[in-house]
Amino acid sequence: MIKNTRLTVLLATGLCLAMAGSASAATKKAPAPANPPASPATGGQEFGEPNLVDVPVAGGSRARLLSSGKAAAPENAPEAVQQAIWAANRIIGKPYRYGGGHARFEDSGYDCSGTVSYALRGAGLVKSPLNSSGFMRWGKRGKGQWITVYTNPGHAYVVIAGLRLDTSAADDPRGGKGPRWRPLRKSDSGFAARSPVGF
Repeated sequence: MIKNTRLTVLLATGLCLAMAGSASAATKKAPAPANPPASPATGGQEFGEPNLVDVPVAGGSRARLLSSGKAAAPENAPEAVQQAIWAANRIIGKPYRYGGGHARFEDSGYDCSGTVSYALRGAGLVKSPLNSSGFMRWGKRGKGQWITVYTNPGHAYVVIAGLRLDTSAADDPRGGKGPRWRPLRKSDSGFAARSPVGF
């Protein structure tokens, strides 16, 4: 009787071990492929990268006005042109202040040439702010492919990738004072056109 019980226990143990081995074989993972596919994007942003809200991009070669009043830089534009647009976006909506942006780039308000200087600094095209008369000697004569400053002794504005950055509400049905992206003027008569070399 005792021998039969031992035999039964041994047989039962062996059967359990066999079943466990077979269950383990059934749950083993397949070997990883030699060249695993790239993991899909997580939807997050890499650490240290600029916030995508602050650097909007639009397809093509022209800047696009956004509902926020800021502009999306054209993806086909040189990086310096994109940087000028993104820099200007930081001061959109600030109040107009005579002399603003001249003692220092970061200011509580901006006048016309202070606004233009701020955008051009973002592109690395000016080292210090210029007034509208100073812009009459800046760069080279004529319109640029991407950036054109329109200036006279009393006022200055800039067109970057097809959008006008100006503190004047002239030819802007939305009005408003201070730095804004605005439609192109119907005429640039009375202004000298100046542009940076290469842009």
